[in-house]
Amino acid sequence: MIFFVTACGGPSDSADVPQAKIAGPTSFVLDNHILYFSAQPTKRLNPAISEKYRIKRSNNRAMFNLSVIRKLDGISVSADITVKATNMTGQLKSTHIRKIKEFDNTILYIGDVNISNREVIIFNINVKPDGENKNFKLKFERQFYID
Repeated sequence: MIFFVTACGGPSDSADVPQAKIAGPTSFVLDNHILYFSAQPTKRLNPAISEKYRIKRSNNRAMFNLSVIRKLDGISVSADITVKATNMTGQLKSTHIRKIKEFDNTILYIGDVNISNREVIIFNINVKPDGENKNFKLKFERQFYID
């Protein structure tokens, strides 16, 4: 019995267990608008969704999704958006972003980027919502784990 209790004491000091990180914000207020952001490995996408948006499902790709909502009425708005993605060593990651307008007038901006296991990607986003006179600069970090 003593052996069992000792064995359940948790990982040893040499165990390769990643430390949990507190997730960063997923939205930012931009004066009269709110920017929503998410990112996930494309392998986790529902196959029907990946087919609809022509996103390749892969363990080595992540999809990011941006949406700009007008605070006054909760309506999606267009925006000029650029995304620069880098890893922790400063290596620039190639991104492709495109605007999608749904049948209900929801506007999404989706893109993808190559990832590696445990890689932290820093998304530097410039956004100018329609109707705003200034650009906003935001930064999101996400760490990805590959199954």
